[in-house]
Amino acid sequence: QVQLVESGGGLVQAGGSLRLSCAASGRTFSIYAMGWFRQAPGKEREFLETISWSGSSTYYADSVKGRFTISRDNAKNTVYLQMNSLKPEDTAVYYCAAAGVSYPTARSYDYDYWGQGTQVTVSS
Repeated sequence: QVQLVESGGGLVQAGGSLRLSCAASGRTFSIYAMGWFRQAPGKEREFLETISWSGSSTYYADSVKGRFTISRDNAKNTVYLQMNSLKPEDTAVYYCAAAGVSYPTARSYDYDYWGQGTQVTVSS
């Protein structure tokens, strides 16, 4: 079992930055690929980024490439999402998730564990 808790969300002006954190419990955190997703009101959940268990491989959605960066610290059981150049359309609830595989994956059905989400609001 892996429990995930996101933090770092909040209100920011367009063009600003935020760093989200996702703290994981469980001694096997390092074997899971991790991912970040988001869901805006009235929209489907959207894949953003994923990182392999070792941190050596990542994959990004086109919508955030060049602006968002995923990273992880297995010693701290934490995965991060650095978000720069934020836009109002980035407003959503952001979720981290742990996949039942070690390689980076964009498929939501590969993810077995989900956090409760953290709200990010970008004002214009």
